Amino acid sequence: MAVAIVERVFADAETLAQTLALNVANELRTGIAARGEALVALSGGTTPRRFLELLAQQSLDWTRTTVTLADERWVPPQNPRSNERLLRETLLRGAAAAAHFVPLYTAAAGPEQGCASIAANVAKLHFPFDAVVLGMGNDGHCASLFADGDRIDDALRADAEARVMPMHAPSAGEPRMTLTLAALVNTRSMFVHIQGAEKDDVFARIQRDAPGLAQAPIGKVLQHSPVMPILFRCP
Repeated sequence: MAVAIVERVFADAETLAQTLALNVANELRTGIAARGEALVALSGGTTPRRFLELLAQQSLDWTRTTVTLADERWVPPQNPRSNERLLRETLLRGAAAAAHFVPLYTAAAGPEQGCASIAANVAKLHFPFDAVVLGMGNDGHCASLFADGDRIDDALRADAEARVMPMHAPSAGEPRMTLTLAALVNTRSMFVHIQGAEKDDVFARIQRDAPGLAQAPIGKVLQHSPVMPILFRCP
């Protein structure tokens, strides 16, 4: 499942985060200049923390910027594992606090119960995204598109009408809410951010259709991207 991709390799995580923040901010500035607004989908986890802090420091019209997540764990924003909490601690601060944030979590009992209201809010977004920033797990998942997910086949359909979908997977821990492949690839630019030798090896194995990773969700997403994805990586 080799995917055509622009690869940028950095000697250290700080330089990577600085460059990625500048690249994403430039895409948002372009959107604001062309259409008066910008839309971005960001990923959670531990890898993007420094990138998000540096993105918050970029000079752009945050009042015209809408931010959402590629996925969310079904935990309240106060929970340390919440991706919304990560964004509020890193990105949505200072001038960037003026951005409009669209969460993928509600106080409903579970993602199935909260899906309708979240889908309604996502439907109001002015697609396409100006930028989507994806991470990747060591199993080849991105967003909450897990190979063992209960709705993974539907979530990976390029022609799916749904832009968000609940996801339960044994490997995921908590229930999740995720943007679907169809939503993620509805973008003007796509970035993949990975760090560490293990993820480097996983991505390389996905590219050469290694056994066990040939159907990795991130490979399917990148294959359907209408723009050339840019991989930012460092050892």
